[in-house]
Amino acid sequence: MKNVRVAVVGATGLVGQKMIQVLEERNFPVSELVPVASERSAGKQVTFRGKPVTVQPLSSTVFDGVTYALFSAGGRVSSAWA
Repeated sequence: MKNVRVAVVGATGLVGQKMIQVLEERNFPVSELVPVASERSAGKQVTFRGKPVTVQPLSSTVFDGVTYALFSAGGRVSSAWA
């Protein structure tokens, strides 16, 4: 697989951080990680493969070009955006 863009919604939470860790540990072929969270967490950074990645706010355009989206943002948010 080439150019696999993976969004993790809820990336700054405990489950979202674990999802990112598992993607890294299992060497999933991610070409770009798109960490997504609330406006409050937007701009923070998460680490993926030893590099900082800036958290994006949840919006209708954040999923443009995303191959897979993983949701850990709670039932209401996840069902609204999945």
